[in-house]
Amino acid sequence: MELQGKRAAVLVEQMYQEMEVWYPIYRLKEAGCKVTVIGPEAGQTYPSKLGYPVRSDKAAKDVSPEDFDVVVIPGGYAPDHLRRCEPMIRLVSSMAEQNKVVAAICHGPWYCARPNRSKAERRLASSRSRMT
Repeated sequence: MELQGKRAAVLVEQMYQEMEVWYPIYRLKEAGCKVTVIGPEAGQTYPSKLGYPVRSDKAAKDVSPEDFDVVVIPGGYAPDHLRRCEPMIRLVSSMAEQNKVVAAICHGPWYCARPNRSKAERRLASSRSRMT
């Protein structure tokens, strides 16, 4: 997939795994993506497992799946928090249903470990070929 000009959302919450947020942010930017850091709240600082801060650009409630071509769900303990945020759930569910790229890193698929997930998310959680 050519990434030049694509729009990527990187989801963040407290206790994220450092390299699973920062590495995708920098590599996607290097590849020409416009990267937006999405958190439960806009402008909030979220600490990693080791205390490194990342600041969200936008809140999940203020964006839509049409704003992005790719979404990255990092690992660490963050997915357990992300899966409790309704706007995050709507964003990822809609992107999965639209067959957009959903990259779940390490514990990222943990996001899908919740009741009432969409058919597309169930497919994501059970298909290694759809995860990176």
